[in-house]
Amino acid sequence: MLYRLFPRVPGVDVTEPGGALHVPRWDQGGGRHDNPDAYGAIYVSRVPTSPIAERLRVQRGRIVTGTDLVREGAPLSLAVIDEGGLDDILDLDDPQSLTERSLRPSAVATGDREVTQPIALGIYEEGVSGFEWWSTIEASWINVTLFADRAVQGLSIVGRPEPLTLDHPAVRAAADAVGVRLAAR
Repeated sequence: MLYRLFPRVPGVDVTEPGGALHVPRWDQGGGRHDNPDAYGAIYVSRVPTSPIAERLRVQRGRIVTGTDLVREGAPLSLAVIDEGGLDDILDLDDPQSLTERSLRPSAVATGDREVTQPIALGIYEEGVSGFEWWSTIEASWINVTLFADRAVQGLSIVGRPEPLTLDHPAVRAAADAVGVRLAAR
């Protein structure tokens, strides 16, 4: 299972704006693996805490309130995604995969987009649906970058996406992981 954090608009198709598999290409370019001229990147994780922690880490030094769990006027929600229709996700936590591509772990984990974006483009050009790598927040959290044009047809949403609140267990765990305080509830 995969987990994705996104601004949910109830009642829309999963690939439309506000849907769990929508890729706002106009908003891409600054992300770790973005190459919006070539593909849309869907960032997900194998751990529900990770995408929330990625969102909250920029709040260090501030108290997170309920309004921080809203984006583009929509509540941030956590979708559970079954990737059972995909069988070609490259594992960048596997030393052989790194060696075959002459990659070093430090290049995969760096925050330098001038390094990570070309790596992602090279993997896209291999023709796979995406790749997994470890979170720079917690190495045991495995994150996955999917190439929307190849991956969406192999994905399905499990249940209904869950709107996040300050009391949500994954929000609390993410806040602890990145050292932010949550507003009193």
